[in-house]
Amino acid sequence: MPLSLPETQPWDTVSRYAGIAWLLAYSLFLVYAFRDTSGFLFLDLANLMIHEAGHPAFSWAGHTLMLLGGTLGELLVPLLCAVYFYFHGQTYGFTFSAFWFFENFLYIGTYMKDARAEALPLINGDIGDWTILFGQWNLLLADQKIGQFVRTLGWLGMCATLAWLAYRTYRDSVPAPRPLPSL
Repeated sequence: MPLSLPETQPWDTVSRYAGIAWLLAYSLFLVYAFRDTSGFLFLDLANLMIHEAGHPAFSWAGHTLMLLGGTLGELLVPLLCAVYFYFHGQTYGFTFSAFWFFENFLYIGTYMKDARAEALPLINGDIGDWTILFGQWNLLLADQKIGQFVRTLGWLGMCATLAWLAYRTYRDSVPAPRPLPSL
């Protein structure tokens, strides 16, 4: 099946009730994430498995890319899902994948902010990926600022994704204008 852009292949229609229900569900997740103080959300359990699989997947390219592979893996999986759903015009799949992509930024930013303190629990080893990476790039003193910037990108991306879904819900729920009868 050849890929086509959504302009030539229309997006799936969003029903008003389903759109509102999904917006409410995503909004509740945002409240949960905003109120969380641990930096590790329940969705991050799945992200953690993808992160750990990313290390060996990128180990062929050397030590630095192997360390980055965890983060790259947890960003590439939802990004590739979003690209697939985008090219197939599947609104709900695209929304979920885009939201998931940006939610990863919260988790990544939290671990970036912990690079110097190393207070968060680790799965493999005693030193976190970002402690090593920021250390070799001489960015360790900027861990808090970089981590907060990444978290902010995550929040902005999740909110933009919900704004897009709200737009699609509104657009698809507005009745199409009927042509005037000819006289």
